Amino acid sequence: MDIQTLFWNAELKDMQRGFFFDKDTKSYTCLICGESTEKGQVYPYSNNFYTAYKRMELHIEEAHTSVFDYMMSLNKSYTSLSDSQKNVLILMHQGLNDQEIAKELGITKSTIRNYRFKFKEKEKQAKVLLSIFANLTNETSKDPNPVVTPHLGATQIDDRYNITEKDTIKTLENYFDSNGGLINFPSKEKKKIIVLREIAKNFKPNLQYSEKEINRILQRIFDDYVLIRRYLIQYGFLDRKNDGQLYWVK
Repeated sequence: MDIQTLFWNAELKDMQRGFFFDKDTKSYTCLICGESTEKGQVYPYSNNFYTAYKRMELHIEEAHTSVFDYMMSLNKSYTSLSDSQKNVLILMHQGLNDQEIAKELGITKSTIRNYRFKFKEKEKQAKVLLSIFANLTNETSKDPNPVVTPHLGATQIDDRYNITEKDTIKTLENYFDSNGGLINFPSKEKKKIIVLREIAKNFKPNLQYSEKEINRILQRIFDDYVLIRRYLIQYGFLDRKNDGQLYWVK
């Protein structure tokens, strides 16, 4: 199971701390990048030794700053937060009081209080929705052909992402040869996303690639590697520095 599916299938408590425990492998796995530590092992870090659990907590801090920061970096399609709401939440997370936040953002204290009220309402709505979906556990509620989870870097979630597992299998069979090479690039949006998602699996999270490395990997898949590289950025599978020198999985 890929890391994005693990992220969306995670229990709330695991999502809040950023990692989960796999009973089969007896390991803790980061829900953001897939890094793992094995229970029972001792891990050296910064002149100290840590348990697998503590080392994973340190990994979250070291690699991702915090779960809060990662969640705040997600697209609005997932958080439903406006830019102004994000700004207020970030300052709240930093421990600023209403007066300090108002001064920092150039707004009134009453506006901040209004934000707090709206956040409480969002929290209530989220709890109700979680309760509703938690009760959809009987067999009749299971979709025999489920929709595939959109990638976390998706810039806009719309009908293009109404992609089922059957859609994925059929498209991959039609557009890739037996060696993993792309036969041609599709014109339809859903098929583009399926193809790009498959190609994006060639890049590892938490690694940075030079443009030359990106091109070399993509050239093995499709002759027009520049086209693929552009679409991987456009559709939010990869991100890059402004000068185009470094790329990474978004």
